[in-house]
Amino acid sequence: MRRHKESHLVARIGWLRAAVLGANDGIVSTASLILGVAASGADRPALLVAATAGLVAGAMSMAAGEYVSVSSQADTEAADLGRERDELATDPQMELKELAAIYVGRGVDPETADKVAAQMMARDAIGAHARDELNITEVTTARPVVAALASAATFTAGALLPLVLAASLPMAWMVAGEAIGSILFLALLGALGARAGGAPVLRPVLRVVFWGALAMALTAGIGSLVGTAV
Repeated sequence: MRRHKESHLVARIGWLRAAVLGANDGIVSTASLILGVAASGADRPALLVAATAGLVAGAMSMAAGEYVSVSSQADTEAADLGRERDELATDPQMELKELAAIYVGRGVDPETADKVAAQMMARDAIGAHARDELNITEVTTARPVVAALASAATFTAGALLPLVLAASLPMAWMVAGEAIGSILFLALLGALGARAGGAPVLRPVLRVVFWGALAMALTAGIGSLVGTAV
């Protein structure tokens, strides 16, 4: 009999979140930085220096932040799994009852739950408790290095888009062109993220465009004030 294979969108949540967050931050922070510096009256070399420095600093910040955050999750998972191993070694019967109670709570009758728990523990006791008691699965397991590299890479990809605009737009059109181009990039990113996650497109697009435009407007306003004051 041919095995039925399914692909669920929930399996994409981890990498999709990191990719969208990284690219969104790359676009918003770099475009905002460029607009702030441009609004102050700076020339193109100053814009490119600021944008490049922002790209490098942002990518490293994203990588470091994601690594620290996900490492904390990994440490917590390892500690919980260590406790489970100790409990399985010292009182396996209590752990068996605990696992059976979880299945009963999900609607399995007690007799069947006892049999399922016994079979699961005989095959892979720590794996059964990791999945059903601690909710640690292959999809949710913390991977700090992967998360850090993905965040840095997606931030860099997002930041390159406004950087290219800063390098190619005429200076007379810099503020308007940078703002419009970056907002279009954000809208496209929101649509791609929604499509990949199987969600309706309009709300994610409006969300990223609103907050991105607000960040750019505030930064440009501050740059203009600083430039006028200086």
